[in-house]
Amino acid sequence: MPKITRRNFVNGSLMALGSTLLPSFGQRAMAALDPSYYPPSLTGLRGSHPGSNDAAHSRAWGQRSDWGPVQNHREVFDLVIVGAGLSGLAAARFYQQQHGADKKILILDNHDDFGGHAKRNEHDIDGQRLIGYGGSQTLVEPLHASPVIKALFEDIGVDLARFDTAFDQDFYKRHNLGAVTYFNAETYGQDTLVKHPFCNYYNYIEGLPGAQVSDAAAVAQTPLSDTGKQQLLRVLKGGLHKLPVPETERETYSQTHSYFDYLQSTLGVDDPEVLHMARNSGLDWSNSGTELLTIAEAKACGALGFAPVPVYDENNPYIYHFPDGNAGVARALVKKLIPQVAAGDTAEALVTARFDYSQLDRASNPVRIRLNSTAVDVHHVGDPSSSQAVTISYIQNNQAHRVSAKNVIMACYNMMIPHIVSDLPSHQAEALGQQMKSPLIYTTVGLRHWRAFKEQGIGMAMCPGNRHQAVLMDFPVSLGDYQYTQSPDDPCIIQMISCPYGETLGEPAAEQYKQARYTMLGRDFSDYENDIRTHLSGLLGAKQFDFDRDVASITVNRWAHGYAVAGPGDSAAVGRQPFGRITIANSDSAPAADAIEAMMMGHRAVGELR
Repeated sequence: MPKITRRNFVNGSLMALGSTLLPSFGQRAMAALDPSYYPPSLTGLRGSHPGSNDAAHSRAWGQRSDWGPVQNHREVFDLVIVGAGLSGLAAARFYQQQHGADKKILILDNHDDFGGHAKRNEHDIDGQRLIGYGGSQTLVEPLHASPVIKALFEDIGVDLARFDTAFDQDFYKRHNLGAVTYFNAETYGQDTLVKHPFCNYYNYIEGLPGAQVSDAAAVAQTPLSDTGKQQLLRVLKGGLHKLPVPETERETYSQTHSYFDYLQSTLGVDDPEVLHMARNSGLDWSNSGTELLTIAEAKACGALGFAPVPVYDENNPYIYHFPDGNAGVARALVKKLIPQVAAGDTAEALVTARFDYSQLDRASNPVRIRLNSTAVDVHHVGDPSSSQAVTISYIQNNQAHRVSAKNVIMACYNMMIPHIVSDLPSHQAEALGQQMKSPLIYTTVGLRHWRAFKEQGIGMAMCPGNRHQAVLMDFPVSLGDYQYTQSPDDPCIIQMISCPYGETLGEPAAEQYKQARYTMLGRDFSDYENDIRTHLSGLLGAKQFDFDRDVASITVNRWAHGYAVAGPGDSAAVGRQPFGRITIANSDSAPAADAIEAMMMGHRAVGELR
């Protein structure tokens, strides 16, 4: 069997390329899509897929403003929304509810699919379709959400009570799958699997058992030096009681002092391999390497050395997860906005529905979603304080297009808005430019069976020496007509998570993100595939696993601008202020890397329109 590199990358990417070769006029383009256009089924490099950011980077980095003759469609909308992620889609529905379902709304997005970070991945494994998520993962504590969000869920057919039974919390225990740590040969000298997570990360997977051996036994099994083993055990026995301050001052001290200083000065850790483990133990909860965290922040995200604690409210477990993650919410919103896009009246019924993308941008629709369309200029007609209209220019298939609207909601990345809204006040542009996003990679791998996971007892593996720092069985959710794998002989999807932090320890977060972003975007699919090949082969072992035999497909979802990270001071609040007929949504404006917050920002942005 040949390597999957060329098969999946070429098939996926050429399908995506072909689907973007659209007719000149935007309003006709989406309507003219071939019925085979179906981005969720594409594999290879996804997320911010190749080509999706070209126009945006040209605008932001190269200050490009001229894309040749402009196709002015003389289309006038009540509202144009820039960004078809959860915030933008929710904003469209909130606008309908407040102003009427007959209002004309256009949603623009630079990607070839809607949902933003809520990305649906489908894998065809020997004729069986499996569904996974390539970004926004799960609704966090939705039972604590505002009445606005709960009403929205009811409106679009999301039944939160259904997840009580849809998420199989006994799956891991039933199959004896637990949390382990994999030490790879490249970093630690030999491939070693230890049945201990050495951190709190496993706690976000409901029902997943933690350490299966004692701290001392686990440390003894690691491939660390004798000094490293001694120091690792010292860290595991650490805690706030080790701080050199009175008990009454510990909490305050922990909020103002460095986690790495605590490791090095308080616990006497200087072994580079132990510090490397610690740096990667916070993963995506920390948004950066843990060397940039305070002690309190490290404790909150369950970094190395802090006892496992419940991650979420016991009455709001981490189970509100569609098979395709929060893409299930995005699809329910699109169905509400454009009913003819798919059959099914509830989010559950839509799980296995194939969406007809040719329905998204029809002139007969009150709401239209125009994909492969990158906004490059948004400005008021006349003085913003008295203007009655906004002009929006976007690039589709290297062709410039123009429409106008009474109002605009910017639901794209905050850092891009100053490059797009050309008449934005300088102080607001500066504040928006200070908002950061940490890079993230969610890789989904289609396996023909998961016998190796079963035999090794792996539900989730922390992998501090690998590019992907965690490997896990996909969340065990059966919903609608979709059934999660039950037997190790069945095909399945596994998740691989990478939170690249940059190479230089202690460098400011913004610089680490930039460095990691460039590295991420500079790698070909073959580079990722080789990493995954080596990683899974070392983790699962040659006796149980053969990469070419057992791996059917790979989708690498790269998010160069992933999680929203707060900028300094009140910059987020300053940045999201209404400006004339333009308001700002997106998760950055909260700021919070959270689907519910993103939708709430859409509600706020609608309420601020003139």
